[in-house]
This record gives sequence, structure tokens and C-alpha cells, in this order.
Amino acid sequence: MPAKGRERAAEQQRGARRDSYRRGLGFFAISLFALAVFWFVTRPPAPRPIPASAVRSATAAGCSVAARQFESKPSRAHLSPGEDPHYTEHPTTAGAHNPIPLPSQPRIYTGPVDETASVHSLEHSAVIVYYRPVGDGGIDQAVVDRLTAVVPTLPYTYLIPYPDLPAGQGLAITAWNMIQTCPTSIPATSAETIVRGFTTAFACTRNAPEARSGFC
Repeated sequence: MPAKGRERAAEQQRGARRDSYRRGLGFFAISLFALAVFWFVTRPPAPRPIPASAVRSATAAGCSVAARQFESKPSRAHLSPGEDPHYTEHPTTAGAHNPIPLPSQPRIYTGPVDETASVHSLEHSAVIVYYRPVGDGGIDQAVVDRLTAVVPTLPYTYLIPYPDLPAGQGLAITAWNMIQTCPTSIPATSAETIVRGFTTAFACTRNAPEARSGFC
């Protein structure tokens, strides 16, 4: 092949490589943009304000204000089998936890569960409503019955008895590093309004460091 022909062929090959490179770069940019859009659209929402109706009900019932349980950033470490988490608060809303969270179902428990698994579920953006059982000086059975009917209709929310709640405390409504408590005298209608409000604010939101939309 004459020299000019070889040069022309070589230039055509270089052009083809440049075109291929540009196409690959363009495809990568489009894919990256699509991934960013997908992440933005599907990411969990930010925490919301607790509805005013729930705030009013909490005040009237003598409940605490929903607040952070720990000022410093809680541990998110996974515990080894048999390792003591050394929780300083009961119930705790954050800290080292079982590598396996609570299952997505059931959402209603009639006996206590492994608290280290509960903490892992909170890390995944669950809300857990703990209650002091009726037979242990806790809330009225009407409250338990009302919440048993309501909680399964709420996003990623559990109802779990917790006999070790402090005396006089009937409910502890929790999200990751957030807690609101109510006395044992709370009426069933108020309990429902408060739990619904807390769930609206925190369930399935970026309040939790590993919010999971799959359970919501």
C-alpha cells in the first residue's frame, strides 16, 4: 500500500478510536446522570414536623416532647454474638446492635423482643412503640387494643411490650435517637393521635442513617 494510503488508513483508525471514546464517555455521563436522578427521586424524605394535633394531644395527656435521646453521635457498630451492648437508656433508641434487625412482619408483638435487633430496625428508619403491659402497672387494655389495630396500618411501625419502662410511664415511642414518652393514664384516642403524629414525622425518613424504603 502506498504511503499516503497507509497514512489515510491510520488516520481513519485514529478517528474511529476517538469516536468510540466519545461515545463511551457520553454513555457514561448519561448513565451517571440517570443514576443521580434515580437516587434523588427514590431517596427517603427528610424528617417532618410532628402534626399540631399530635402535639396538642401529647401536651394534654402529659407526654414529653419528642426529643433526641443522645447528644453525641451514637455508635452504629454491629455486635458480636453474646456481646453486651452496654445500653445506658431503657428503652434505647440508638447504639451498637444485632447485625440482624427485626423481620418486616409481624409488626405486633405480645412479648418482649431482643432490644439489640430493635435498635437495628430503628437504624433502618422504623418506629417502635413500646408499652408497659397492663399487668405490670402499665397502660389500660383499651390503649393496647387501639394501637394493635392502628399500628399495622402505619409505615414501618412496631408495637412491642416493654415491662422495664420506668414506673408511671406507659408508652415510649421511638425512632433512631428520638423518643417521646407518655404516662400510663393516657387515653386510647390520645395514644392513637400521638403515635400517628410521631410516625408521620420520623418513620421511613432520613432521620435514620440507613433509611430503607423497602419496608415502608
